[in-house]
Amino acid sequence: MAIIGKDIIKARQLLQAGELVAIPTETVYGLAGNALQPASVTKIFTVKNRPSFDPLIVHVHSPEKASEWVTEIPEAAKQLMDRFWPGPLTLLLKKNKQIPDLVTAGMDTVGIRCPNHPLTLSLLAELDFPLAAPSANPFGYVSPTTPAHVNEQLGAKIQYILDGGNCEVGIESTVLGFEKGKPIIHRFGGLSQEKIESIIGKVSSKIQSTSNPKSPGQLISHYAPAKTVILGKLKELIETYDPRVSGILAFQHAIPAVNSKHQFILSPGGNLEEAAQNLFSALRELDKMKIELILAEEVPDVGLGKAINDRLRRAAKH
Repeated sequence: MAIIGKDIIKARQLLQAGELVAIPTETVYGLAGNALQPASVTKIFTVKNRPSFDPLIVHVHSPEKASEWVTEIPEAAKQLMDRFWPGPLTLLLKKNKQIPDLVTAGMDTVGIRCPNHPLTLSLLAELDFPLAAPSANPFGYVSPTTPAHVNEQLGAKIQYILDGGNCEVGIESTVLGFEKGKPIIHRFGGLSQEKIESIIGKVSSKIQSTSNPKSPGQLISHYAPAKTVILGKLKELIETYDPRVSGILAFQHAIPAVNSKHQFILSPGGNLEEAAQNLFSALRELDKMKIELILAEEVPDVGLGKAINDRLRRAAKH
């Protein structure tokens, strides 16, 4: 298994040597490698068993560092960087030639963000290259929000996990790009559409489910446990499926007909931020139980609820 620790120097040395390191962010743990080195990027795809047509997000220390790897930054992007970086916002920007095509799946844009975690920011400040870092889990599975989650699934394939504790946000970053100068959300995530619009005005969304993604997080089946997830109204699902072999993933309220040990309530108080923090851990725990199905319900489709529901729908597609 991998070593879990807080040694930034060790993490830096491994990355400089072309190895991979799991890093903490405010969203989920990432599997990081040198974004400028195709051999390191190839290792990311290999360790995750991730198809090379699925682009990676590049992590930088600051907006100034981001400007070193892109050809232009629209004014709206600058405003969002000023307000929300470091934070759970990935911007799709025109890449320069230093970013390998392997990172972007051959596209001319790169997803780039500045993560809001002190350990990883300190690490990035010590490196002279950005880090390509998708979530630190096998491709398509539930994203990790603790060092233990990473070690369970990738510990035999990497040497070091930088321990930053539990992730505060718990779901991936929001991805926003620009088409003909107009901002478009490609993936709902840890920064709500409402907060983005409070800075740059009205933003449209293009949330695709595809086998040929234009940005990270667009694949039809993603963020999924091994067990089948069925999404709907829980009271109706319980009438259709055997509650004795079903687990429940509910937003606020338990289902009386199901064993309480087989139920996870994302937020008894109805708090969407708390629900987001608990989502992936709950799916992991349900996946370990001796049940056959996971019955889940959507949360209110506002704010972070849009991101939670997006993850639930993709989990239910496999």
